[in-house]
Amino acid sequence: MPNIFQAIFQHLQLSLSALLIASILAIGLALLLQPFKKIVNVILQITGIMQTIPSLALLGLFIPFMGIGFTPALVALIIYGLFPILQNTLVGLASVDPALEEAAQAFGMNRWERLKKLSLPLALPMILSGVRTSAIMIIGTATLAALIGAGGLGTYILLGIDRQDNQLIFIGAIASAGLAILFSFLLQWLQRLKLKQILIVFTSIIVITGLTFVPFTSNAKKEPTIVIAGKLGAEPNILIHMYKLLIEEQSDIHVELKENLGKTSFLYQALKKGSIDLYPEFTGTITSTLLKQVPSASTDPKVVFNQAKKGIYQQDHLIYLEPMAYQNTYALAVPKAYAEKYHLQKISDLQKVANQAVAGFTLEFNQRKDGNLGLKEKYQLSLQVKTMEPALRYQALNQGSIQIADVYSTDSGIKRYDLVVLKDDRQLFPPYQGAPLIREATLKKYPELKAILNQLAGKITEEEMQQMNYQVDVLKKSPATVAKAFLVQQKLLKKY
Repeated sequence: MPNIFQAIFQHLQLSLSALLIASILAIGLALLLQPFKKIVNVILQITGIMQTIPSLALLGLFIPFMGIGFTPALVALIIYGLFPILQNTLVGLASVDPALEEAAQAFGMNRWERLKKLSLPLALPMILSGVRTSAIMIIGTATLAALIGAGGLGTYILLGIDRQDNQLIFIGAIASAGLAILFSFLLQWLQRLKLKQILIVFTSIIVITGLTFVPFTSNAKKEPTIVIAGKLGAEPNILIHMYKLLIEEQSDIHVELKENLGKTSFLYQALKKGSIDLYPEFTGTITSTLLKQVPSASTDPKVVFNQAKKGIYQQDHLIYLEPMAYQNTYALAVPKAYAEKYHLQKISDLQKVANQAVAGFTLEFNQRKDGNLGLKEKYQLSLQVKTMEPALRYQALNQGSIQIADVYSTDSGIKRYDLVVLKDDRQLFPPYQGAPLIREATLKKYPELKAILNQLAGKITEEEMQQMNYQVDVLKKSPATVAKAFLVQQKLLKKY
């Protein structure tokens, strides 16, 4: 996680870049379209519709084409920022008294002179109002950029939600709100200036923002680098730090980490695009979610691993290395008191409470065949379901707003909230062993990675992984510290 100043800088850089580009595009487009009234309405409708697309969906759509990081986040924010500025600019220009336009024309002014001396100065308050609205919208939406590795204050908010740390959420939210207020005051101040002064300030901001992208390089020889990513959560972060520590100690390869990227599909698309080189994935996720041709169901870990390894290579030429010992499989959990009250020991026992209990499932679990769809088919369970982000399930269980939740067998929340994991007595959930999923091109370039990463094969038990997750989520240790301690204890890493 970046320090707060780095996060603010990333947020400012992304937000300012998006706002400046959106302003230039929107104002320029408005000036071009102003004489064509019929086209104006069509363009406004198109930009308005684009603004209604959920930002998370837009980010996901961009990954196959642009990868992860700054670029797709910037494009998404520009799209969101265009409409208010374009609309207000067109309204401002249209509100100029036609009599003044005619008088200016009678004095021999051409269109550019009329814009410069009459239309733009009169429309300026309305234009800046649109820029102000756009700025606040962009700063708020930019928090989601952390889901695709673009950094910013969203990193604090997402980690705070995942680790149930209100302090992190508070830091990210207050800092983001503070930036929005700062932008608002700056734009209010600009409204008091003349057009020429505004253009000078605007140009200065463009130059300063541009300078933030200038790399400060040295003449030192650049070392080989690979990018390793992990999903949101303690466990993926611990694993990718293990990968980094092993690789950097046992080779001359430098590792760049992309922590806390969002959904499975984000990392998978980024891997295929080449934006990242590898990430830890689970056998059951590959067979049930990533493969277009879903193999026959099996509860044998070796069979599922071989299905995943063969299938993902044939489909995408991605290489799946050897798995670890533990299985982070799906499970259903209930509070211990609730399990004792209704005598719940296995999933089929939930028939007793199906009409009264409320289940809190992640959106992914709710739509999976080895998730809620499978519960309906294999267990004939029709539960009342509320979909929510993974970390929120535990809060909801603790508060009593839900009674059942999907969990992973290594979640620290099981221990933290004294939950009972129900036995999968009809074997719905396939094995979920974790292993590195890596690009074939990366492995051909750095063949030593296979032996280095396979040192974790057959290691890490469910108890060990749950304990490591507990240290990060509850005891607030850093994933790097926990990862290093485990590797040293296993004698995979030198103690230093």
